[in-house]
Amino acid sequence: MKTDDYSALAPAKVNLFLHVGPVQPNGRHPLDSLVMFAGEAAADRLSVMISDDLSMTLTGPGMTNPDHIGPVDDNLVLRAARALQAETGSTQGAAFTLEKHLPIAAGIGGGSADAAAALRLLTDLWGTDTAAAHKIAPALGGDVPVALQGHTALMQGEGERIRRAPDLPRVPALLVNPGLACPTGPVFRAYDAAGGGAGFREFGAVPPFERVWDLVHWLGNQRNDLQAPAIAAVPEIAGVLDTLQALPDVLLARMSGSGATCFALFDTEDAARRAEAQLSADRPDWWIRATSLGDAA
Repeated sequence: MKTDDYSALAPAKVNLFLHVGPVQPNGRHPLDSLVMFAGEAAADRLSVMISDDLSMTLTGPGMTNPDHIGPVDDNLVLRAARALQAETGSTQGAAFTLEKHLPIAAGIGGGSADAAAALRLLTDLWGTDTAAAHKIAPALGGDVPVALQGHTALMQGEGERIRRAPDLPRVPALLVNPGLACPTGPVFRAYDAAGGGAGFREFGAVPPFERVWDLVHWLGNQRNDLQAPAIAAVPEIAGVLDTLQALPDVLLARMSGSGATCFALFDTEDAARRAEAQLSADRPDWWIRATSLGDAA
């Protein structure tokens, strides 16, 4: 049994495009999405040590609205730990400290990233088989399998099928959230009510691109199917997108996931940092992070 203190980043997941099929009898939707992960500037931090039972302490600037995160005992980190115990028969415990930096209910998979980080840390701390973590990941949430793998990938099926997309450049980006939660359930229900999903099909693979500009040009022909219903639920998202599109040197602005976080893509990291400085001065009430997107660290 290991007794060291372990820690890991839990980076934001960004859906560069998100195509959504019609609702299935089980209430879920087939998805096709190109996913990349942010760097350290846009990530939660999770640490853990061996304990007699399972517990978690929440800290960090993302806890300014603690009511949004729900009961600690129902947090995905502890749910992941309990599921891994059940799958492996482990009787070991763990004491987590989650330093929350990512906004909640924001379309960037913060809770899923935290759960994936917990599974990686516990696999090491408890000495369990990595296959156990991958087996239980889909039941924890659609974004958990791709977050657990941590690679740029197509996320398909209900999130359980991951197809790596290795031949893509890292993409300089600006992530922005207006400080408003956009819960996933109502957005999907509005999408279903509008008859969403007709003509859905999956990509076989993402073409290889060496240059950011070429990748972004290809992405411009894709879409986020949940963007319209999310804007209907949280109209401020449209203003965020307009603001991002007006920034200097922006190549593409789009919403991630079910919102309300939006992203702007740039050709260089310097351009993304300049945009961060400008927008942070104009909108100090928004969550704004310049980063680069690609494989998780």
